[in-house]
Amino acid sequence: MTTPGEDGNTGRDNELWQQCWRDRDTAFHQTSVNHQLIRFWPGLGLAPDDRIFVPLCGKSLDLLWLAGQGHPVIGVELSPLAVRAFFKESRIQPSRRKQGRFTLWQGGNIEILCGDFFDLCAADLGPIAAVFDRAALTALPEDLRVAYLAQLRRITPANCRTLLLTTEEPEAGETRDQPFAIADEISSLYAQAFDIELSHVDSVYETDPDPAISAPLRVEQKVYWLTPKT
Repeated sequence: MTTPGEDGNTGRDNELWQQCWRDRDTAFHQTSVNHQLIRFWPGLGLAPDDRIFVPLCGKSLDLLWLAGQGHPVIGVELSPLAVRAFFKESRIQPSRRKQGRFTLWQGGNIEILCGDFFDLCAADLGPIAAVFDRAALTALPEDLRVAYLAQLRRITPANCRTLLLTTEEPEAGETRDQPFAIADEISSLYAQAFDIELSHVDSVYETDPDPAISAPLRVEQKVYWLTPKT
């Protein structure tokens, strides 16, 4: 799939992602609404009818929660298997139609554009008030994150705020109980255009999805507010 801009290699991981869904290798999927979303979302101070964009949404139950707050929600997801599973498991009967390079699935006030995030334009999304990014940024390879942010800025309004949730593991070579080094990637990516507020950090132990790894892994779950600079 071709992608806009100078970087023609942004879709190189697309087949790997599609294969994960074909193989049902989806241990990353949360089976409940993200508790940090519920806790921190009201801090955005949005009106119920404000439209929300959820990039790389998979079949996240967070879409249902956001829609339950009254928001029109639009997500983008590469895998049609993920989109189909979302509506089937949510017991929502969607409509489908072609929209440019995408297939638009719509049920109630939830829309999902099935296709490549890097093919999106602002007209595909409509008037967006805020972005909810739950590990979309960190799901991408590090060398694609600059392109991800550049694309996000192209397709959303200049005053659009973001609630960014990340799950950060120890750096390579660190032990599982070693304190985390201060990560500067968020700052290097966002600081030029956004005011960054690290609102909350949870340090938790998670079971590795690989059954061969029995020891729990300590991770940090972080909540960032990203506000465009005036």
